[in-house]
Amino acid sequence: MNSQLIKMEAVNNGYAEGIALDATGYVSEGSGANLFLVRDGIVHTPALAHSVLSGLTRDSVMQISKNMGLEVREETIPREWLYIADELFFAGTAAEITPIRSVDRIEVGSGSRGPITERIQSEFFGIIRGDKKDPENWLYPVG
Repeated sequence: MNSQLIKMEAVNNGYAEGIALDATGYVSEGSGANLFLVRDGIVHTPALAHSVLSGLTRDSVMQISKNMGLEVREETIPREWLYIADELFFAGTAAEITPIRSVDRIEVGSGSRGPITERIQSEFFGIIRGDKKDPENWLYPVG
């Protein structure tokens, strides 16, 4: 299913964004962003084999998480995990780091940005704004 159809189906059903499943029914990604799930302090994201677009923001989130001492697992994520996640967020060029409050009108965690998402988001924005050390040398001054 292409990203425009995912977004259109989500909006038609009253949602802000859609989450795609791969051909076997496992979680893939959003219409224009990768999906991350936090459960019991572990950061999970679908493996590339699940029709996931590899990208710089995805890789950056995984590296930031590892640098913070968090365990990151690229794996098969059943749809049911979306309902029992402590935290969910999208990551992508346009989405940057965007917390997900609910899935199918079921509240995720406390229904607001979780503490791990907040830490990752803060670190990500701090690095790209130049407010925090860039441990991976991602930034290159221009001009």
